Amino acid sequence: MDDLIPPPGRRSAEVITAPDGSAVRLLLHDGHGATRCSMVEVTVPPGGVSRPVRHRTVEESWYVISGTGAVWRGPPGVPAADAAPAPVAPGVALVIPAGWGFQFRADDGAPLVFLCVTIPPWPGMDEAAPLDAGGLGPPTLPPP
Repeated sequence: MDDLIPPPGRRSAEVITAPDGSAVRLLLHDGHGATRCSMVEVTVPPGGVSRPVRHRTVEESWYVISGTGAVWRGPPGVPAADAAPAPVAPGVALVIPAGWGFQFRADDGAPLVFLCVTIPPWPGMDEAAPLDAGGLGPPTLPPP
């Protein structure tokens, strides 16, 4: 199992574009032996606004490691305008419950970077269902 984990100081190079348009670096997944969760590092460029989505079956826990911005989260059936965005900065942790809509943005000046743990493990791109609108306005990040 240890041969599947990069040695200290070496970062995983596999980066994908998530359904919300953010850059996602895979950290832990089934290839590392993870069976109950997965973990990624998410990066949004300065001023970037994600595409609004909702997850069908997974819950995510986020921990901001650098940059500042905002996250909008909306429960099922609640209009986007009725759920206020929350500011985020290094050290902030939050949960995206299964079924909730969400959208996030980085403030100008620096990328927003956060760790994201998904439980159960991320099942694939079809997990994220696009939304017509989120609480942070039109997206600026391209689709995958």
